[in-house]
Amino acid sequence: METTKLALVSKIFLFIIAGLFIGSLFVPMWQIDLDAPQYPEGLVLKLHANKIGGDVEIINGLNHYIGMATLHTENFIEFKILPYVIGAFALISLALIFINNRKFVLAFFGTFILFVILAGVDFYRWNYEYGHNLDPNAAIKVPGMAYQPPLIGYKQLLNFGAYSVPDIGGWFLIAAGAMLFYIVFKEFNLFKKKQTI
Repeated sequence: METTKLALVSKIFLFIIAGLFIGSLFVPMWQIDLDAPQYPEGLVLKLHANKIGGDVEIINGLNHYIGMATLHTENFIEFKILPYVIGAFALISLALIFINNRKFVLAFFGTFILFVILAGVDFYRWNYEYGHNLDPNAAIKVPGMAYQPPLIGYKQLLNFGAYSVPDIGGWFLIAAGAMLFYIVFKEFNLFKKKQTI
């Protein structure tokens, strides 16, 4: 009879995954770097689980000239919800050690993937609204120009180069997802099945 219990290494990984989720709450999760000739040191927007950090006031001042809305933590419900979601993921990871059933780990992995997709869609929507819904009375207007930052990677916005990349907390979540992926493959013997094909 095939067992549904988890291997010891999977339980250790789940413990580490819980730590990664908790750790991501205390460091920036994403960053958008802005480079321009007039700012040789660069400007950075740091997105934490519960707030916007970095050079927010300077960026808001620049955004005002091109008609973009200013950024304020309290305007985003995501910053109120996200810490609870990530905290719940950490608790579930620990609970799975004691539940000790690989099918529950598979369900958790599926839930995490769904969360990542929804977070990506929400971040794109957020970037799109701020980059396209411009004040028609702005001091600087460029016909046909939008200022949507990239979801990930690089994009030129007038004289600014914008780099959107994961920060420490984002890499923590990526590592947690990779470990969950490994656990699922190991527990369901997908490595062995692939080798026999």
